[in-house]
Amino acid sequence: MIVVMEKNVGDELIENVTKRVQELGLKAHVIRGTERTVIAAVGDERKVKVESFESFPGVSEVMPILAPYKMASRELKPEATQIQVLNFRAGRGAVGVMGGPCSVESEAQIVACAKAVKAAGGTALRGGAFKPRTSPYSFQGMKEDGLKLLDLARQETGLAVVTEVMSTEDVPLVAKYADILQIGARNMQNYRLLEAVGRCGRAVLLKRGPSASIEEWLLAAEYVLNEGNPDVMLCERGIRTFETHTRFTLPLATVPYLHRKTHLPVIVDPSHGTGHSYLVTDMAAASVAAGADGLIVEMHPNPEKAMSDGYQSLDFAQFQEMMDRCKVIANALGKTFG
Repeated sequence: MIVVMEKNVGDELIENVTKRVQELGLKAHVIRGTERTVIAAVGDERKVKVESFESFPGVSEVMPILAPYKMASRELKPEATQIQVLNFRAGRGAVGVMGGPCSVESEAQIVACAKAVKAAGGTALRGGAFKPRTSPYSFQGMKEDGLKLLDLARQETGLAVVTEVMSTEDVPLVAKYADILQIGARNMQNYRLLEAVGRCGRAVLLKRGPSASIEEWLLAAEYVLNEGNPDVMLCERGIRTFETHTRFTLPLATVPYLHRKTHLPVIVDPSHGTGHSYLVTDMAAASVAAGADGLIVEMHPNPEKAMSDGYQSLDFAQFQEMMDRCKVIANALGKTFG
């Protein structure tokens, strides 16, 4: 349920309600909005009587949260959330761009990518240090050495670093080097991993599973939010359908639909969503036009020689062209881009 406090209510009255929520065995999340402060009481509400909170001093009203995803719902937080990490911003009128290679391969490669992303106007560097691959014989990433190279590239450019974490035991290590932890599509419902990143103090990019419904995806985000981490971004990266002309099917109607259901920023991955570099720029532009709060795009100095996903990676010139096109669309919509 949601306990809506009166305007300009003091911290002492907010603390009184929070304490009572916790005494009843529920988690209390205080959300301070521009218009109001609300306290989300999350847990088994069967033993809680709404009337018991309506009489508290400073309480304006008490409402149930109808959506199964409590913390992610617009019912709890009507205004959109903006996430800011270093110079990267996504949500509430800001469109953030994360660019970089599928895999970190060398110092020269990742630093060159970082400089190209920054020169084109992007604000975050993506790159895989731990790579989940379908075949155990494929390149699995440079692991901690790759994380160190990402850190070096951040020092050179000031870009926020986005990289994937694959297991609970790796969360402290990856969080030591990365600014945004990516949960890949294969791990969207790895609930122990979601809880671990919820406690790590880093922003989270949660990719949609290829066969996951939107409700399942939002409930996965709920695991992170419920651990006290409000900085969650949802990443649409395409779903598996009967079509074979693209790697996945990229459903851009997801973007405005999610904006009606959740306050969380929505990021689009046109690289995995199409699987073909010649489609990425068009779908990136379409994503911005549909209202996406950010893009995550694969790019590489020489895609033909990339150790993974070269066929869907842009080269530096193509990345610049994509940025130029998307910026025009973002400006037309009154948004900042990059």
